[in-house]
Amino acid sequence: MSFRRRNYLLVPLFIALCSIAAGVFSGGGVSAATSPDDPVSQSLKSFTKVYDAVEQNFADAVKPDKAVYKGAIPGMLRTLDPHSTFFDPREYQLLREDQRGHYFGVGMQVGPRGGKTIVMMPFAGSPAYKAGLRPGDVILEVNDKKTDSLSTTEIADLLKGPRGTHVQVVVGREGVDKPLAFNIVRDEIPRFSVPNAFWIRPGIAYVDIQQFNENTSKELNEKLKKLGEKDIRGLILDLRGNPGGLLNEGVEVAGHFLKRNELVVSHRGRAQPNKNYFAHSDNGGKEYPVVVLVNRLSASAAEIVSGALQDHDRAWVLGENTFGKGLVQTVFPLSDNTGLALTTAHYYTPSVRLIQRDYSNISFLDYYYHTSLESKNTADVKMTDSGRTVYGGGG
Repeated sequence: MSFRRRNYLLVPLFIALCSIAAGVFSGGGVSAATSPDDPVSQSLKSFTKVYDAVEQNFADAVKPDKAVYKGAIPGMLRTLDPHSTFFDPREYQLLREDQRGHYFGVGMQVGPRGGKTIVMMPFAGSPAYKAGLRPGDVILEVNDKKTDSLSTTEIADLLKGPRGTHVQVVVGREGVDKPLAFNIVRDEIPRFSVPNAFWIRPGIAYVDIQQFNENTSKELNEKLKKLGEKDIRGLILDLRGNPGGLLNEGVEVAGHFLKRNELVVSHRGRAQPNKNYFAHSDNGGKEYPVVVLVNRLSASAAEIVSGALQDHDRAWVLGENTFGKGLVQTVFPLSDNTGLALTTAHYYTPSVRLIQRDYSNISFLDYYYHTSLESKNTADVKMTDSGRTVYGGGG
């Protein structure tokens, strides 16, 4: 994948990632107690009556998990804001894999083509790569289970499993008469969030951050160390198409370029105390110029980083108006391996800009698909450390 990719980032994937971007993870579950006569109990009684009527009288059979997981709960959350999200068991598993920055499997990208599921790309050094799987191989069987009636998602799930376990994959390959069988040992597969770092020319480095997971700041430090940060005279930090991720990792990345104790971001919420996040890693006197590249798909933690560097006059921010997501989600693990990403706070840049754009009186699809081309909101004018004018309230 070239470093100039992502202009065509798939919107459904962006929505899923952006919904939990700049989030924090809660170790505890959620519980609540209500009295029989309070409004919540009355509403739940009404919901139960409606569900009973649907289950008993709807023309077709009703799947309870679909009605609740895909209908009732998302419908309730959508009345709050565009980013509070419920995750069913599979979605929650994928969310945690994405946040951790790794999963266990064979290490290859698969995709649909011509009614079949094919190998798009085995990741370099992965078990699939070492076993000899190639792009274009058609997956015919996984552990003796034929794939004719399986979706690409179902096949991808079959390929995952505990580290050290075996999976047999049978594929058809162009130019080979008989199917080929591969016995593969599953292993940890990293999800790199900083895949590209290189010299554009002597002294000018390029670093690409695609999202913020639990390993992002560590990956960034390793990439810069490998390049030789002492030799950098200018850095291009590419956050285009970055939907965000973990708030703390955004703070760590911004802190790499700021001075110790400089404010990175603050958040304020009804049920949480106001909190400020400061740079604590110290940039060690590294004052090389930085240019941050952003576009309309740069969101949340990516906006935290670019906003902090801009407000402290540490970097020039170039590109399009960013997405405008200034809401913090706390991820609560629920029962049955499900999860809830609930908006618990608004975040503000060091100059006290609210990046979140207005989502009142706008449909869910318009919010995600029709991001504003406007590059400033004159109603929210702030100043950087050196007195430059910056704008908030819309990216």
